[in-house]
Amino acid sequence: MSTKQHILQYRRKREGKTNYKKRLKLLVGGKHRLVVRRSLHNIYAQIVEFYPKGDKTLIAFDSRHLQKIGWKGGKSNTPTAYLVGLLIGKKAAEKGIKEAILDIGLQKSKKGSKVYAVLKGVVDAGVAVPHSDEMLPGEDRITGAHISKYANTVSKDRETVQFSLYHKEHVDLGAMPQLFSEMKKKIMGA
Repeated sequence: MSTKQHILQYRRKREGKTNYKKRLKLLVGGKHRLVVRRSLHNIYAQIVEFYPKGDKTLIAFDSRHLQKIGWKGGKSNTPTAYLVGLLIGKKAAEKGIKEAILDIGLQKSKKGSKVYAVLKGVVDAGVAVPHSDEMLPGEDRITGAHISKYANTVSKDRETVQFSLYHKEHVDLGAMPQLFSEMKKKIMGA
């Protein structure tokens, strides 16, 4: 009489938080990982180094850090994602980190997404990360021109609801590209 043996999977795999096969492939290279995560209200980016007893976070920023240095745009849009990437890339370059590997975790890889906007910011700051240029968002999305264009087509009633956070901060949606370029200069100059 044979009995079946049940093998218990790791807790994080059971919870759907970690894909261990994908993680192992990233760790075999021995390079730093650019970990990008997003939520409904924030964009998170970290430079992480592997250690057998647990990963060590070397640098970490999220979109709330941008507000502290003067960004009045949203906290989870494409221009914000690019600026978070630019900020973390600049700090990584200052610390002597010259290359990294993108780790998007369980997120789906989607062309032009916020994850790739963060990647473009890191690459523009001088950190080498292997990628395909076709996956990066276009310049109009990175500068926020698409937000300005859309705001001009929306009716006033809908605009007050949809862009209420921008109005609360007294942000002119038509000047989004200018606000973006000022912030980019501030990050690169700081």
